Amino acid sequence: MPMSVSPAASPPPRFACAAVARAVICALLLLLLSACGLGGRMSPGEFQDRAREVVDRWHGSKDDLAWRTGFVPLEGPDIPPPLQRIPDWVSLSAHNGVWALDVALPAESPRGASLSWPDGSTLTVPLVAAATAYAQLSRPADFIEEECPPRGCTTLHVTGAELGDAPLRTSRGRIRVPVWYFTVKGVKERFGRVAVDPSAIAPRPAQREGEYEEVMGYDLDPARPRDLLLQYGHGRCEKIHGPRAYETDDLVVVDVDLEDSGKPCTLELIGARTSVTLAKPLGDRLLLDSGTGLPVLHETSLR
Repeated sequence: MPMSVSPAASPPPRFACAAVARAVICALLLLLLSACGLGGRMSPGEFQDRAREVVDRWHGSKDDLAWRTGFVPLEGPDIPPPLQRIPDWVSLSAHNGVWALDVALPAESPRGASLSWPDGSTLTVPLVAAATAYAQLSRPADFIEEECPPRGCTTLHVTGAELGDAPLRTSRGRIRVPVWYFTVKGVKERFGRVAVDPSAIAPRPAQREGEYEEVMGYDLDPARPRDLLLQYGHGRCEKIHGPRAYETDDLVVVDVDLEDSGKPCTLELIGARTSVTLAKPLGDRLLLDSGTGLPVLHETSLR
């Protein structure tokens, strides 16, 4: 049942910020490093050895268990209003953390919820209180891209909170998860924050130091069930020798073989696509990147 709260006396304004993913900066640095040809070219034998290492490292690991049986979100916990449906000042104020509570948010956590995946599996998770979700939603940003103008931003006055749900992409497919929605005075669209307690959330696997992403995403070709469309990046001065795949019963490891020319080159990353043909359709096997040993995400936008 939806939970709602009524406006209360206005406390002093709080200034905080909706969190901006620190991963944006890290990703930019990674792209620059990738453009330098740091991966190098591997012989067929070296690729086979690397693929076996990736498979052995993934099987039975903590990341493997969480990916298959836990709650691993592939999207951030904040659910902002669609930009096209809100005035520019709303996103600018939210980004800079100009918030004020005009309502007393309950500090008690609601009952736990059951998450259900497309394969029929379920997981019961605890939820956080509205006050906790608001505190997380309004945390200062790690990086302020556009600061408030000299006269300041318009304050976002929170006038209510309601527990609902929303679709969220996870390692095991898209599901609906509990979400705290916050109403802002004068704004038709609401701000949302995933209500699942952080203790029940498994982090997305992180790459190890010295390992660099090669394949960034993949898609399936309905007309050719054994083909995978791979998205990758390369430097302007790198030679491309094509994609490769290593297959087991439950995993597929892919890479795109690149060779650095060794000549001075501009520091940039060029996005490209290529296809690789497997011995049999991917099916429910997990795709891993040879460079990082981590899962490659299914991106239907590659079609």
